[in-house]
Amino acid sequence: MADEIYETPAPSPASVRYRPNSGLIWVLLLLLIMWLLPNFVERMKYASTRGRERAEVEGAREEISNLKLDNLGHVFGLVAKSVGPSVVHINTVRRLNGRRSNDDELDALFGGFGGTREAMGQGSGVIVDKAGYIITNNHVVEGASNIQVVLSTGQQLEGAVVGFDRLTDLAVLRVRSDDLIAAEWGDSDALEVGSLVWAIGNPFGLDRSVTFGIISAKDRHVIEGYSNPYQSFLQTDAAVNPGNSGGPLVNIEGKVVGINTAIIGRAYQGISFSIPSAIAREVYKKLIANGKVPRGYLGVQLAELTPEIAKKLGLKVAEGALVASVREASPAEKAGLEAGDVIVRWNTQEIDDPQKLTLLVAQSEVGSRAELLVIRDGKEVKRSVEVEERPVD
Repeated sequence: MADEIYETPAPSPASVRYRPNSGLIWVLLLLLIMWLLPNFVERMKYASTRGRERAEVEGAREEISNLKLDNLGHVFGLVAKSVGPSVVHINTVRRLNGRRSNDDELDALFGGFGGTREAMGQGSGVIVDKAGYIITNNHVVEGASNIQVVLSTGQQLEGAVVGFDRLTDLAVLRVRSDDLIAAEWGDSDALEVGSLVWAIGNPFGLDRSVTFGIISAKDRHVIEGYSNPYQSFLQTDAAVNPGNSGGPLVNIEGKVVGINTAIIGRAYQGISFSIPSAIAREVYKKLIANGKVPRGYLGVQLAELTPEIAKKLGLKVAEGALVASVREASPAEKAGLEAGDVIVRWNTQEIDDPQKLTLLVAQSEVGSRAELLVIRDGKEVKRSVEVEERPVD
């Protein structure tokens, strides 16, 4: 019997089903994940930040609700009372010799020359020791032939300069009197941007005027008329005017956290500057002990480490103090430091920029040893240096 041949019928179009390629599915799925993942991570990051902010808001609102806002005026008054008796008015007399100003009528009479003249000045100060020690600005009393200190009681006393420091614009006076009320030092390092502060002084001769504001910024190093590497300022919006110089900046506890020093321009414009108590207190102690402020000295000229220079030196980040030059016979030369070195650590302190290194060196005890970590030719090098006293020049 002949073989039977069976033909399989062709499937109808309706019965044909598409069977996708599994490899293509995985590729598409991977692309989808790659597209969604950054967005997801970003959303998680924002959610985390939002959660922290929400917690802070809720905490702040709870604390505010517990405050008795109707008593805030009373609190402000207490702050002023707690330090007011320690604030003094300082009057100075300076003797000037030589040529008078061009608009002086006596110029024409005496051929443009005048004799000895007296210039009057004024400022503020704060008693920080009941033994009669007062801290103020150096520019308030520098060159004065006579210094008169007016207490809150109206008593007028002769003030004598114990010591001064031009680099921080601070000076210490002493008056002879019993039962003086001394202000307490506060911690400027504990201040935050937004912290409440009060400025007390004698603007335009208006005794013991009180102004109020917040800390607007910290660690301001360069401002108009005051730019040196040994200074760091608190910026506030408390009104400070001529005559306020040398007066205290106080916190909500009525403790001295700064010495009011400078403004931008000739009159208050919403920006004022104070020397932090962390600096003022240390300068005060040294002036009392020595009549001067001995500062540590390394003997290098430092330069800013830009990203371009850091890249050329093989550094991953532009952090540290670049040594531009080394003075002959200086502590730095004796320790083996070289131009081109990048100092990244002073003892246990990491160095972010030249300003920080300068302050750390200046604050070091003369005769002490410091351990340095230096980057040279892309490699870490350790050096030990003996700190000397900074020369007058």
